Amino acid sequence: MSDAPAIELRGISKAFGPVQANRDISLSVARGTIHGIVGENGAGKSTLMSILYGFYKADRGEIWINGAPTQIPDSQAAIRAGIGMVHQHFKLVENFTVLENVILGAEDGAMLRPSLAKARKLLGDLSEEYGLKVDPDAVIEDLSVGHQQRVEILKQLYRHADILILDEPTGVLTPAEADQLFRILERLRAEGKTIILITHKLREIMEITDTVSVMRRGEMTNTVKTAETSPAELAEMMVGRKVLLQVDKTQAQPGEVVLKVENLRVLRGGVERLKGVSFEIRRGEILGIAGVAGNGQTELLEVLGGMITAQGGTVQLFGAPLDITGRMANGQTRRAMGIGHVPEDRQTEGLIMPFEAWENVAFGYHADPKFRAGALMDNAAIKADCADKMARYDVRPPNPRLPARNFSGGNQQKIVVAREMDRAPDLLLVGQPTRGVDIGAIEFIHKQIIALRDQGKAILLVSVELDEIMGLSDRIAVMFDGQIMGERLPQDTDQNALGLLMAGVTEGAA
Repeated sequence: MSDAPAIELRGISKAFGPVQANRDISLSVARGTIHGIVGENGAGKSTLMSILYGFYKADRGEIWINGAPTQIPDSQAAIRAGIGMVHQHFKLVENFTVLENVILGAEDGAMLRPSLAKARKLLGDLSEEYGLKVDPDAVIEDLSVGHQQRVEILKQLYRHADILILDEPTGVLTPAEADQLFRILERLRAEGKTIILITHKLREIMEITDTVSVMRRGEMTNTVKTAETSPAELAEMMVGRKVLLQVDKTQAQPGEVVLKVENLRVLRGGVERLKGVSFEIRRGEILGIAGVAGNGQTELLEVLGGMITAQGGTVQLFGAPLDITGRMANGQTRRAMGIGHVPEDRQTEGLIMPFEAWENVAFGYHADPKFRAGALMDNAAIKADCADKMARYDVRPPNPRLPARNFSGGNQQKIVVAREMDRAPDLLLVGQPTRGVDIGAIEFIHKQIIALRDQGKAILLVSVELDEIMGLSDRIAVMFDGQIMGERLPQDTDQNALGLLMAGVTEGAA
């Protein structure tokens, strides 16, 4: 049937124990379109797509592909049905080459040489056809995140996918990389591919999709033509109330200097990542660090948070030297001094994924007297504290006994944010605070950051989202190649001017 939908889901339901992740969901996706799916963290979007891709089996319901009922018991069946999925956290072997990753699991036989030769030619053809330029002999760990994502897409095209599911594809991309991805998706659509895009970013939905479906608490609540809706209307459909899309804050009232950094130098892998960085942050203000990922922001957060040591420079906290080179340069000591740290990567630096939520909430604060019962940990007190934080920070499901890996990415982020922000540290280091987080949670986290500022706390904010930097910051410093290129006030600059500094172009050179 030429006019049949590429995908039709009929009455899909899925429960995990007492949690109803999907409830009687029906969805139709037209062929050759980009169909967006939006919803809060824990709304059931990823579960629904995991059923379509064969990771989970629905308790009830039917899947129809191109007008025919289709059984998808596993991912191999999905691939045979022409479905490919690019996950939020890439499924690549980091010490393999691009070519080896593309053919992994799709080899023609026991002898790899013919498979590699065939794949090299096909990969070249696909790269040319869809604008997915990537070196087939490059090792994955040496590629930027944007290029790793291209490899994931090439993997699916190599397996003859006509339907592509992308789960939060821009969550780890810079704005420039996201724009390049959109151009690739438009080319795929023009070639007749069908794309399902799961994202929290309403700007992306409005820019790239033809149709958008809204999920809330496990149910499909609405499907509309993108051209006939607006970001504010979608946000209200997602959350069930009006959402403030702009950061609401009063003018900062800076006080004494909390953090003073002078000539900070950091080497990593023999490469100088920070090259004499200097700045200061006062009580009651937010200093935003803008820049393309990989220009020293990560090292800056890590050395201030005690995760790595520096090779030069000085750091002072309230006028007292902060150890950045010795044994006292560690996260637990930093927390005891009143420094909170929301790291950039919640899964590798913020959480221990197999551990339960209540255990993760205590990490770094396990010496707190309220968590102790004599010489032992008071597990009941920690669990009660976790349940309280989950209720106040709207973590879903609100189950302290659930392992961190079983929460959606956005709810994992809320656990880290609750642990670090709830103690109102004198200095908060926060990296990518809303990466992979839904619109309602973004509003909530932004309010918490502003509330800390208004309590007289100092905040160092690192984000690749320029809207976030412009909206939250009282001052903006731009980093490029391990150096601060300049500092601006949000009201006196714009994204174009910041973009030039992010590319290493100073006003004189421009």
